Amino acid sequence: MRKKTIAVTIGDPLGIGPEIVARTIADPGINRLCRPLAVGNRSVLIRAAALLGIERFEERFGGNICDVALPDDAPSPEDVPSYAGTVNAFAGTHAFDCIVKAHELCISGKAAAVATAPINKEALRAAYVPFIGHTEIFGALTGTADPLTMFETDGLRVFFLTRHVSLRKACDLVTKERLADYIERSLNALEQLGVEVTADMPVAVAGLNPHSGEHGLFGTEEVEIIAPAVEEAKKAGLPVTGPIGADSVFHMAHIGKFAAVLSLYHDQGHIATKTLDFERTISLTLGLPYLRTSVDHGTAFDIAWKGIAGSVSMKEAVRLAAKYSC
Repeated sequence: MRKKTIAVTIGDPLGIGPEIVARTIADPGINRLCRPLAVGNRSVLIRAAALLGIERFEERFGGNICDVALPDDAPSPEDVPSYAGTVNAFAGTHAFDCIVKAHELCISGKAAAVATAPINKEALRAAYVPFIGHTEIFGALTGTADPLTMFETDGLRVFFLTRHVSLRKACDLVTKERLADYIERSLNALEQLGVEVTADMPVAVAGLNPHSGEHGLFGTEEVEIIAPAVEEAKKAGLPVTGPIGADSVFHMAHIGKFAAVLSLYHDQGHIATKTLDFERTISLTLGLPYLRTSVDHGTAFDIAWKGIAGSVSMKEAVRLAAKYSC
């Protein structure tokens, strides 16, 4: 059977992306599982591989590179490492160009899914890219108004009702209508991924306030909004439960009581998954015409181009892309 091709973007070339992608496409285990296709500047990747001591990289893995030109205002590929760890417009432009190319590969059927290395939001802004991050870019490229984000690590799956907004705004976005929509979308996404959800293994909705508000003592959102939304979903026959206090719901899901958790704001779910296993916490963007997975760490400018960045998360992102993609 032909192996799936997974497009792997290099992210910000001044961060650790080129290093972790070079390690990933050179990994024998990854190559047995799928065909990892690095999407980025060929010369930059070759320099990263040389830094890492990967022997005969171009000869062995040149066919695993989809070359993307650096922008006109960029330094030569040989000089890129001298800018390591800095915010630069050319890096933001190249990161964006790689994302667009990966999208094109997936839409054309040349890749089954995309796994992304980290980008830098300030570099995107410096390059006048009108998006704050990966999810928004892929949403615009595919015409998907509100992509669904799910984290997975060690069997724990977490969906997010809100993403990159302030905590105050996130609380305002906890509405019955939004919860109803996200409960249904989360269940549909799990079905598409082949994850079994039943009344005995439902999706759990996290509480917003401490101890889920203690019946209104610490906030009324659970009583007035969250519990009614969950009850309506149950009446419609959907396997969902909650609200369950955020101090326990993630642990309960990890030990197998729930198929997934619907987290109500960014850090609520991020803290739970990253504390469990920081390196293997992988982000999945669902609801697109194709699957996108991603590392859930940043560009690590402080260690970029020093040959010491770990690639566990990047490899795990590729593995999950191969596991769940069609």
